[in-house]
Amino acid sequence: MSDSSPLPPVRLHPEAELARDALSTPLLSRAARLARWAGPGTRVDAGGGLVEEQLPAAVEVLGLTGEDAEAWASEAWRVAVDTGLVEIEDAEDAEGGGEGTVTAGEELALLTAGAPHDVLAVWQGALETVLADASVPDIEGLDEALGAAGGADGGVDFSQLHWDPEAEAEFLDGVLGNLYLLTVTEDGPGDSPVPLPALAASMIVPSDMGEPTNDVLEQVSDAMMKLDDQFRLLEPVGLVEYQPVDEALMADTDEEPSAPVDDTDVSRYGMVRLTPLGLYGLRARLLEAGLTAPAVGDLADKGADALLDGTATFPQGAARAETEQWLARREPLAAARELLAAARGQDAGAPLRRLRCQQALSLVGPDAEPALREVLDDAELGGLARVWLAERGAADVPAPSEAMIFWLTIDTIAAQLAAEGNSDELRSLVQGLAAQHGGFFAAAWRVDHPATADVLEAMGRLHPDKRVAKEARKAAFKARSQQGS
Repeated sequence: MSDSSPLPPVRLHPEAELARDALSTPLLSRAARLARWAGPGTRVDAGGGLVEEQLPAAVEVLGLTGEDAEAWASEAWRVAVDTGLVEIEDAEDAEGGGEGTVTAGEELALLTAGAPHDVLAVWQGALETVLADASVPDIEGLDEALGAAGGADGGVDFSQLHWDPEAEAEFLDGVLGNLYLLTVTEDGPGDSPVPLPALAASMIVPSDMGEPTNDVLEQVSDAMMKLDDQFRLLEPVGLVEYQPVDEALMADTDEEPSAPVDDTDVSRYGMVRLTPLGLYGLRARLLEAGLTAPAVGDLADKGADALLDGTATFPQGAARAETEQWLARREPLAAARELLAAARGQDAGAPLRRLRCQQALSLVGPDAEPALREVLDDAELGGLARVWLAERGAADVPAPSEAMIFWLTIDTIAAQLAAEGNSDELRSLVQGLAAQHGGFFAAAWRVDHPATADVLEAMGRLHPDKRVAKEARKAAFKARSQQGS
């Protein structure tokens, strides 16, 4: 994802709801339980982890069972330490055989008495711990391997492990970034789960590749297995909901399956979706990384100029949701006046501002009518004001002049070009205009609008009829000559 281009806006759940979700996640709730259980008698090693003899008691406190119980307890303790739910003093004494002193951390009180934002900050710390763990590959005998890979200076030669920590972290960040983008894009899957093969392929298969090669398919398969392990770790912290890869797919191919296998069922290859809490967490990480990751509601307390400029690049549904929140805080008449004032301008972004203004005004009730009547004679706003009044059946609406009709047409097409580019909808609009007005291009090149030449050039590019397209290009040339004179 580019650092400069903004992501589509995300619709976040209220912080109070997200904080409740965070407190109920298995990992944070376990970490909090261990923090309340721990005390001066709790024994830790030099790294602050629970000593081996202490793990059975931690497992019992958490009510865990199974062969992974101690591993889950150990991770919950690590999260408690990393997030400040517990504090360890004199941990260096443990290195020489002594014991560090364990006390409750300041953050523990925030889980019960803190504001939702405080709770989410603690959860965000837990997420960072798990993401760091998820970037470490599942290597058999890792401790021995690390020992063998020790350098002369006491450091670790990761190349001997065939493991690049930075590359592993970047890969996971990239996968989560793609999952975030798929979730917030309006024509994406939204709340529906994403198949793991598609997510892995988004990181491996070049966008311009037709049929993937066997080598690329093998890389996708390896990435899927890696992601399967990682998402299993990330689910308990509440980042994702995950349906793992069917174990039967990873069984020995020489063995007969115990039940019929449906190779067409994509869900058997893993399905993942971000939770509302996960969306919140990933957006926070994207913002920290310097990306523009807007959320619906960010502009609700800003001026109309910020609203119209900010929603200019939003998909239509998100722009409407943002505008509804903005309008909910204002009186209709005052809001309409503020929107109309912000929509004026001759700059390149002005047509799209006026389109967003027109869309915002469509959500305002009849109390706004005086504001629209006040701009009926305005060269830039008179046309959209007449449209608003006519759609509501208002009386005594003066007919627009031909010059105003042509100006509004150029302005509307310029806005559509800025918002959607050469879309099918715009192509249909161009064809309709040329068909309804035989002398459209003969008059349109004279329109005193900064975007006239660009609009006419676009119409020549979009119209399928070569004769009409040529007329549009000639008119664009005249308009540009007029602007230069």
